[in-house]
Amino acid sequence: MFSRKAQSVMGHRITEPRPTLMAVWLVFLYVGVPLLVVTGLLDLAMQVFFGVCTGLWCLA
Repeated sequence: MFSRKAQSVMGHRITEPRPTLMAVWLVFLYVGVPLLVVTGLLDLAMQVFFGVCTGLWCLA
């Protein structure tokens, strides 16, 4: 993204920070799970109020 000069400590080059598996997992927990819950509740409300099922489980 931004080109920065590589930093070094006592002659050793420090690697740039990168996303880890734990970071991906936390993003999924904080963003993905609530998004799935909200969209699932909206789908349930559509089915209850309008009688039209738009969810993936209605294909069966």
